[in-house]
Amino acid sequence: MRGAQALVGSLVGAGVDVCFMNPGTSEMHFVQALDDVPEMRGVLTLFEGVATGAADAYARIAGRPAAVLLHLGPGLGNGLANLHNARRAGTPLLCVVGAHATDHVRHDAPLESDITAVARTVSGWVHTSGDVRDVADDAMRAVAATSERGGQVATLVLPADVSWSEGGAPAPPRRSAAPEPPDASRVAAAASAVGAPGAVLLLGGPALTERGMAAAGRIAAATGTRLLVETFPRRWDTGAGRPRADKLGYFAEQALAQLDGASSLVTAGARAPVSFFGYPGVPGDLVPDGCPVVPLADGSSDAAAALEELAAAVASGDGARGASGAGASDADGADPRVSGAGTAAVDAVLAPHDAPEPEPGPLDVRSLCAAVAAALPENAIVVDESVTAAAALAPALQTAAPHTQLALTGGAIGQGPPAAVGAAVAAPERPVVAVQAEGSALYTVQALWTQAREQLDVTTVLINNSAYSILRVELARTGAGEAARSGRAGRMLDLSDPTPDFVSLASGLGVPARRVTTTEDLLDALRWARDEPGPHLIEAIVPALG
Repeated sequence: MRGAQALVGSLVGAGVDVCFMNPGTSEMHFVQALDDVPEMRGVLTLFEGVATGAADAYARIAGRPAAVLLHLGPGLGNGLANLHNARRAGTPLLCVVGAHATDHVRHDAPLESDITAVARTVSGWVHTSGDVRDVADDAMRAVAATSERGGQVATLVLPADVSWSEGGAPAPPRRSAAPEPPDASRVAAAASAVGAPGAVLLLGGPALTERGMAAAGRIAAATGTRLLVETFPRRWDTGAGRPRADKLGYFAEQALAQLDGASSLVTAGARAPVSFFGYPGVPGDLVPDGCPVVPLADGSSDAAAALEELAAAVASGDGARGASGAGASDADGADPRVSGAGTAAVDAVLAPHDAPEPEPGPLDVRSLCAAVAAALPENAIVVDESVTAAAALAPALQTAAPHTQLALTGGAIGQGPPAAVGAAVAAPERPVVAVQAEGSALYTVQALWTQAREQLDVTTVLINNSAYSILRVELARTGAGEAARSGRAGRMLDLSDPTPDFVSLASGLGVPARRVTTTEDLLDALRWARDEPGPHLIEAIVPALG
């Protein structure tokens, strides 16, 4: 048995049965093994950044590792941005990178490079397979490594001769690392913190599952603790029927205002917040002076279980202060409740389903986000790379149908279109709605071709304001100058002259598309996309900001 066949067969045996890829000559025996091992689904992409972004989202939704196959060092380099996002998300992801045949390395051929040095910038585990007899077991070690530290990228470098040589044999799966159980001392410290007025509970990473959110809602209802969610959650189960929580603001000034007056900051699956960038005269550490940070659970822990233990400690009939404070309020005065677990006497206050259609008229960012929320199917997956629209999208979705959100964890743009691919492959029974800024879409627009080829249920709402609006804002915020629409600096932030035609781009890549300029047209297009199988793109024209 050839090495590649043994490797692919072993991956399937370990539950890794989807591989997103952009292969080259050194990976041809891996590709041929797809015929030998039909249980492995290969998903072709036209750019390595699409493959890595799709694998990241697949693993976030499926709850198990995905594999990505890349071509030598330059292919790995092309996929690096979305591997960075996967690293910041704590995603369990197996990255297989082909390499020159061992004997060919000495010739320093044009594509020769230091693959392991590049891989280490995004990977927690890196290994080069050196013998066909070991390659399957190397792959099993790599899969097991993806679950360490709460989830990480593991890169296996695969020389071409190890793939093509005979003598490989399948290897059994290895036991994966389990999340760390709750720490009793941390639970006790967090219980003391949330028992005081002004406490804030910052949720992130593994805490944002439906189970974790339910426990957090009980804590908030019992103690008045405010719930905040990290700015870019890797996976967040939210919407109507789930506890309400606000996202921490992207801009430092917004986050500082949200945290002002906090008596303590309890973190569950999230890091203590810092500013996304440094600005003149603005603190980088967003924790208020004198506010202690109380870590309940980090990204490698079972944060949902820790929240459940904290809820049991503070939301029982003996210790609860009652459903008071910001954590227990509902903007519309509604008081829908859900029963807690165990002996809890205080239940979470849940968000109502209240997402009305916006009034007819010209589109702007707020009416666009309201329309997306109003039309959102139940149990959808929302891929959010809306960038400047995110501030309006997050509150609009709070009372939309229950859904799961994926966000841009590492800030490397171009994640949205690939993430929609991976989410749709992982959960074909769930509709995917991608709310996408046009500037970042152009980084990985090739993902539309894969959506068409695989006939994925993805609706992309493409927000087109013909500008890098976020950078117009940042030009002024950094002190570099006023964000002018004219002049040489302004031209670097402008996406007109010519303005990209996303309807034509999508159609050329096989995705039906429409352009809309009014709320009524957007709602009609969303219904069209919902009722017709396969992917769709809606180009929504809105005024530029800044």
